[in-house]
Amino acid sequence: MRLCQPPPPLQPGDLLRVIAPSGTLREFEFFQRGVEIWRSRGYQVELTPGYDDRWGYLAGNDVDRRQQLLTGLQDTDCRGILCARGGYGGARLLEDWSWTGHDPKWLIGFSDITSLLMSLSLQGISGVHAPLLTTLAAEPEWSVQRLFDWVEGRSLLPLQGKGWGGGQASGLLLPLNLTVATNLLGTPVQPDFANTILAFEDVGEAPYRIDRMLTQWRLCGALKHVKGIAIGRFSQCDPPANIPSFTVEEVLRDRLGDLGIPTVSNLPFGHDGANATLPVGIMAWLDGDRGLLKFD
Repeated sequence: MRLCQPPPPLQPGDLLRVIAPSGTLREFEFFQRGVEIWRSRGYQVELTPGYDDRWGYLAGNDVDRRQQLLTGLQDTDCRGILCARGGYGGARLLEDWSWTGHDPKWLIGFSDITSLLMSLSLQGISGVHAPLLTTLAAEPEWSVQRLFDWVEGRSLLPLQGKGWGGGQASGLLLPLNLTVATNLLGTPVQPDFANTILAFEDVGEAPYRIDRMLTQWRLCGALKHVKGIAIGRFSQCDPPANIPSFTVEEVLRDRLGDLGIPTVSNLPFGHDGANATLPVGIMAWLDGDRGLLKFD
C-alpha cells in the first residue's frame, strides 16, 4: 500500500455533496440530523439528485449511483463527499471505474463504503473511515469533534484499547469492514497489505462466519506482511442460541493472536457505538503492549 495524502483541509463555508452509493436510505430522521450537524458547523451541504432513490435494496441502479459519485467528483465547487449510509452496493460501482481526472476530495463513510475507500487509496488519496450521515447524530460529542478535527486539519488523539502484546510497530493504517474487505480479496481493488496496520470492524456476523473470513485471509497470504492488527467493535456477533460455538473474541484471538505482530482489541470504532474517525493510508503506530493506536 502507498502512503496516502489527505485532501486540502475543509473549512466552514465549503460545499459538500451527499451521495448514497450503497443501500437505499431508510433512516430518514437520523439522516436529516446528520446533515444538520454538518450544516451547523457552517458547511453548505447539497443533496445530490438520486440520493433517496430505491432499486431493490440499493439506492438506485448502478448507473445512477455511479453518477452520484461522478457528480460529486466533477463539481469543481465541491470539496468533499458525504456518504448517506452503508448497507451494500459500493463495490458494484467499481467495475470499469477510474478516479483519475478529478481533484482530490474528501470521501467520508464506513461499513460498505470500505470498498470505495480501498479503491481511492490506490490513487494515493486518503479517505476517512468515519460516521455516515445516518450514524453521525448518535455519536458522542468527542467522536463528532474528532471527525471535524481531522477534516479541518487538526491532529488526532491516540485511541486506547486492550493490548494483546507483540510489541510496537508502525505502518500505513487501513481501516476496513471485515466482510466487505474479504469479498474484495484478489480483485483489482485490493491494495498491497504489506507494511500496513489493518483495522477491522464488523456487525451482524456469527462467530463461525468471522472465522471463515479470517481463515480466508490466512490461506491467501494476505496477513503475511501486515505490521499490526487494530480491532474495533464486532457488534451483534453473538453466537446463535442453543448451538455450540466460540465467542467472537475467541475466534479473533484464535485467528489473529498467533501472527506474532502487535495486536490491540476493544478500540472505539465500528457499528453500534462510538465510531472514532480513522484516516486511510496515513502512518500510524500500534503498541500491542500498552493497547495504543497513535497517528502521525
